[in-house]
Amino acid sequence: MPTMARTAAVIPVRALEGAKSRLGDVLDAEERRDLVARLLLRTIAAARDAGAADILVVTDDPEVRALASDAGAETLVQRQPGLNEALDEARRLAVVKGAEILVVLPVDLPLVDVEAVGALIAAADADGGRAVVLVPDRHGTGTNALALRPPDVIDFAFGPSSRSAHAALAAEAGARYVELDSPLAVDLDTAEDLLLVEDRLIGRDVA
Repeated sequence: MPTMARTAAVIPVRALEGAKSRLGDVLDAEERRDLVARLLLRTIAAARDAGAADILVVTDDPEVRALASDAGAETLVQRQPGLNEALDEARRLAVVKGAEILVVLPVDLPLVDVEAVGALIAAADADGGRAVVLVPDRHGTGTNALALRPPDVIDFAFGPSSRSAHAALAAEAGARYVELDSPLAVDLDTAEDLLLVEDRLIGRDVA
């Protein structure tokens, strides 16, 4: 489901080694590593099939870069610590490549698929104007996915209370602000999250 506006999808990834340590009570280190790797491949495929012209994986992990590159994504070595800083690095590259819409897709969204990513892009592309489209987390305070048109319409504010921070930045920028009810609202961080999504993952390629 391509969009008329050129879209870049940015996927920030921490190192596979020690990934998702908070799931340690239910998954061992190898299982957690495999889970993140499979989620990365699923996210890349969803972004590509949703029409993203550029898929940028930003990480400081050589193994992640190799995995992403093999899957057809472009990789960017993270130079500065911190999620917002990593996203800024990727955004600069996306703008150079001509992106009109920037989509941020964390790698811990187990229900990510082409329909969910396509809906995010379509909402940002709806009227051709300045837009901030956000998928809140299931607790209502965080940001699980974000689409910006143009890519620099607001600063990134991932962290505590990022939902309200991004909304406030959108208002300051005079941008249309949209929140989506989306499968992307489900993230995978704790054992409780794993139990929550277990039934929904039956029949999918992430278990």
